[in-house]
Amino acid sequence: MQLIPRAYQLSIFESAMARGNTLVVLPTGLGKTLIALMLIRQKMKEGRCLFLTPTKPLAKQHADSIREILELDEKSVSLVTGEMAPAKRKLEYEKDVIVSTPQTIRNDIMHNRFGTNFKLVIFDEAHRSVGNYAYTYIAEKMKDESLFVGLTASPGGRRERITGVLDALFIKNIEIRTSIDPDVAPYIQKSSMKWVPVRLSPTLLLMKRELETMAGKYAKRLSGMGFPAPMKHKGQFMMLGERLRNLKHNIKYPAMLCYYSLMHLLHMSELLETQGVFALQSYLDKVKEKDSKSAIGILKEPGMARVKELAASGEEHPKLKKLVELLKGMKGKKTIVFAQYRDQLRKIEQTLNAEGISAHMFVGKKDGVTRKMQEQAIADFRIGKFDVLCSSSIGEEGLDIPKVDSVIFYEPIPSEIRSIQRRGRAARLQEGEVIILMTEGTRDEYYHWASTRKEQMMKTILAGMQRKMRGEGAGHGGTQGKEQAAEKKATAPRAEARIEKPKTGPEIEKPKPVAQPVPGQKKMSDFF
Repeated sequence: MQLIPRAYQLSIFESAMARGNTLVVLPTGLGKTLIALMLIRQKMKEGRCLFLTPTKPLAKQHADSIREILELDEKSVSLVTGEMAPAKRKLEYEKDVIVSTPQTIRNDIMHNRFGTNFKLVIFDEAHRSVGNYAYTYIAEKMKDESLFVGLTASPGGRRERITGVLDALFIKNIEIRTSIDPDVAPYIQKSSMKWVPVRLSPTLLLMKRELETMAGKYAKRLSGMGFPAPMKHKGQFMMLGERLRNLKHNIKYPAMLCYYSLMHLLHMSELLETQGVFALQSYLDKVKEKDSKSAIGILKEPGMARVKELAASGEEHPKLKKLVELLKGMKGKKTIVFAQYRDQLRKIEQTLNAEGISAHMFVGKKDGVTRKMQEQAIADFRIGKFDVLCSSSIGEEGLDIPKVDSVIFYEPIPSEIRSIQRRGRAARLQEGEVIILMTEGTRDEYYHWASTRKEQMMKTILAGMQRKMRGEGAGHGGTQGKEQAAEKKATAPRAEARIEKPKTGPEIEKPKPVAQPVPGQKKMSDFF
């Protein structure tokens, strides 16, 4: 198959060849993989090439693309996975192009099964190159022999996060394009984005108040011990937990008991506000199985009995009804519905099918879900066996689903990286739309505007870094100072955001984003 690169793809390819290790930041659907294939074709003349990607389904997808587009056979291209015997993997590493997950390569480097003379390493979804992720180990071991090229749609919205990725991959050059750049704009598919506000019902509001009252009691106890809890800032709340765990004082254990009790209650409140009663009840069932003092204590709270009583009504979050209404109005369009929690996805799938909307859940390998089942779900969705893919975060990165009409966020998420990836599932080869369900007066509002601001900052920071790497900063009339001012403004303390009347169109007039972005967001359930 003949390669016909677009002008910006050729420009990025030439920049990487000339300037060395490069981070390519390009909107989803605009051909980052093709740039990688151009580099592979060129660097194969010098030695072997390694294409790393986070998951096995993505690795298989990329291996197939390399064989088809570069017209290479099995003797030249190998898909290497941990399922292969170690002795066989060692032989496969002698081929011209290796496609694998980073965990497999890291393990084989550690056990001296991985060869040398790799002239190119592609790091797909390069924003993962932080902390102890396998990319960082591989880069350290191969930095002296290979050209590194990282591919991502979103390396992060904080300077320290972006710097961490650049340092981990020894990046010397940044190539960033946005949807408004003149060489990219002609290839951007039109997409509309709208957000749909909903309001909690009186029953859900009563449950919310009960949870807030209980949380307030534990927060007051913590404060009385000298540890005021930043309840509206999840990242700072997690930092408080780390501080308590490192205490060398008798007050540590009563403080930790209060802290974990409060953590449970805040997580319940978040589930109620953003997901609904089904997700809350599922979490309560898990809390009942715990034998920790914090779990036992909050279950004995009088307010918790009231929450359970109200939950028994079976009333669901208004988002679920709105979702059914929206999908019925789409008349069979191919749609991905993203939601945070597995239990809620199961509820969404069941509800949609009961309403006559063909839907299938797509989640990670857990609770009996296998890779084969995941691949079958994507294949069935691609050929139209069902209309709605109900997906967890596994569907955010790199899936080859070229024809998706709509993407629906069941809830906004605070991560700009994941928000960009979710939106990127729509409008790849055709016009599409993105719909965000947002509950008024809840965390939904904050999360949406937090990710929006961080995405804007990502572009500002990357553009400044690109100019600095090329020695162009002095010629931009004080641009660097403006970037620093914009970054300072974006991270200043702010109050809660409010929803205004939703609008549609490729550009949305947004209400002024006034919530404080929280670095390092994680689900509270990750911590207990």
